[in-house]
Amino acid sequence: MTAPGDLMQALFLRLKTDASLSALLGGAGLLEQASDKAAFPHVTYGRTSAFNLDTGADNNDDQLITLHVWSKAQGEAETRLIMDSIRARLDGAALSIGPRGQTRLSLEFAEARYDDDLAVHHGLLRFRALTQESA
Repeated sequence: MTAPGDLMQALFLRLKTDASLSALLGGAGLLEQASDKAAFPHVTYGRTSAFNLDTGADNNDDQLITLHVWSKAQGEAETRLIMDSIRARLDGAALSIGPRGQTRLSLEFAEARYDDDLAVHHGLLRFRALTQESA
């Protein structure tokens, strides 16, 4: 099984090697958790769900991963550029995580909106990660 922590590390490693995304984020904008002191814009790792949708049982071979994009720029253009860069880097990607095989990513959901309470633009990207054992 692919542990959620291993998957997060592999995702962030893949995103950190993207020069265009690093430029959009100003370098250190990939965060495991949100922080009050984090510079904008930044991306945080959100909720991971690892279960079989049919049975409700835990299943780390089929996971949903949420990434959050945060921006204080005027308008949502910056948020959408960052989301597009993440989508281009992860949607359809195959990651080798551990000895079992490959984990394939597919974009399941994307949304950008303005959060009045926080006064930020908030983007959500949810990916499905399916791990298939090597033959």
